[in-house]
Amino acid sequence: QVQLVESGGGLVQAGGSLRLSCAASGSSFSINDMGWYRQEPRKPRDMVATITRRGNTNYADSVKGRFTISRDNAKNTVYLQMNSLKPEDTTVYYCTALGSPRGSSVEYRYWGRGTQVTVSS
Repeated sequence: QVQLVESGGGLVQAGGSLRLSCAASGSSFSINDMGWYRQEPRKPRDMVATITRRGNTNYADSVKGRFTISRDNAKNTVYLQMNSLKPEDTTVYYCTALGSPRGSSVEYRYWGRGTQVTVSS
């Protein structure tokens, strides 16, 4: 099993910044793609940003130029630097990772519990 522990959410004024972190644990697993999604109440969970183990990134159009995803493979940790935050960025952010048991090519998706980001106007 892979466990994901998020940190860094909170309350910030519009135009401000926050940095989310997510550490993956599971010594018998190889951590592959990692990323961040967000979900508003009663809506589907939407991709915010993803990053491959090699560092290739992908962003939702709504956050391009404002958010930056990065990772530290040695620590199995992914970060989301969020700048120029807007009230519409307010919601719960979830860390996700694809993990494979060592020696296997089968991937499983894992989710963190979520961290609340609130941007006041």
